[in-house]
Amino acid sequence: MISSMKKVITFGELMLRLAPEGYLRFVQADRFGVTFGGGEANVAVSLANFGLDARFVTKLPENDIGQAAVNSLRRYGVDTGHIVRGGERVGIYFLEKGASQRPSKVIYDRAGSAIAKATISDFDWDVIFDGADWFHFTGITPALGENVAGICLEACRKAKERGITVSCDLNYRKKLWSKEKARETMTELCKYVDVCIANEEDAADVFGISAKGSSVTEGKLDRSGYTDVASQLTDKFGFEAVAITLRKSISASDNLWSAMLFRKGECCFSREYPIHIVDRVGGGDSFGAGLIYSLLSGYGDSDAIEFAVAASCLKHSIEGDFNMVSVDDVKKLTSGDGSGRVQR
Repeated sequence: MISSMKKVITFGELMLRLAPEGYLRFVQADRFGVTFGGGEANVAVSLANFGLDARFVTKLPENDIGQAAVNSLRRYGVDTGHIVRGGERVGIYFLEKGASQRPSKVIYDRAGSAIAKATISDFDWDVIFDGADWFHFTGITPALGENVAGICLEACRKAKERGITVSCDLNYRKKLWSKEKARETMTELCKYVDVCIANEEDAADVFGISAKGSSVTEGKLDRSGYTDVASQLTDKFGFEAVAITLRKSISASDNLWSAMLFRKGECCFSREYPIHIVDRVGGGDSFGAGLIYSLLSGYGDSDAIEFAVAASCLKHSIEGDFNMVSVDDVKKLTSGDGSGRVQR
C-alpha cells in the first residue's frame, strides 16, 4: 500500500443513473434503480478504495438530489470539499443493460446540468491543487460545452505550472459531440497531458489514428496495430505513457479483456481475461484508476498494466459505476487466483 499522502484530483460530471431492474428493457420497466456515477467520479472512488487521498471536483445544485450525489462519494472516503454548489439540476443518464447479442443502451438527460453551465470563476485551481500529485479528467467533460472545455484547459495549465502529472482518458462519446469538435478540443488539451488512456476505438474517433488489422465489431484486435497507434500518439503529443484497453466482444455478456502500456518506446501487454459481464459501465474508469494507482506506487510497466487490467476485470462483476475492490482483491487476481471460489 502506498502512502495515503498521495493526492489525486479528478474533475468532471457526477450524474444520477436510472436503470431498469436486471436486464429489462426501458419499455418494459415500471421502476428504475437509483445510483450515481460519472467517469472522473468513478476514478476517484476507486482510488479512495485503494487508499489514496482522492478529491473529486464538480458543480452540483444546492438541493437534496445534489446532496445525495455528494453523499454517494463521501461514503467511500472521497474528498468532496471542493465541489461547488449551485445551478439547477443534476445530469441524468438512463442505462439499459444488454445481454447476449443485444447491446446495452444509454440515454442522456444532462443538458443544462450544473456543471454544464459552470464558469471558470467557479473553480480556484490554485487552492484545489494544493498538495496534489496527479490530475485526471476525461474527454467526456470538455464535450459538455465550450465553457467546460475552457475550465478543463485552465485546470491543465495550472496543473502543469505546479508540476502535477496530468492524465486523460479520451472517452469519445458520439452523443455529446462530433469527431471534428472532439479532435479540435482534445488536440489543445492533450498538449498538457502526460499519461493518455484510451480504448480500442478512441484514437481513431478523436485523432484519426487507426490500428491496422483490427475490427472492433468483428472482435479482431491486432497487437502490432495498437503499438503503432500508441507510438503515433506519443510522437504527436509527447506523452510520457499511453495505455490502451483492448476489448474483444464475443457478445454483450462475454468479453475478452486486456490492455497495453507504451512508454519510452517500449510496449507491454497484459494477460487476457475472459469476463462474464455483470455491469460494464465504469470498466474503463476502473482501468484508469488502477493505472494511476500503480504508476504512483512506482510499479514497473508490466506490473502496472497487470494491476490496471485486473482491477478493471473485477469491476465488470460489480453492479453500479463504482469499482468496489481493494488493492488486496486486485493483487489476488494478478497472482493467478481467478477461480471465483468462496473465500472462507
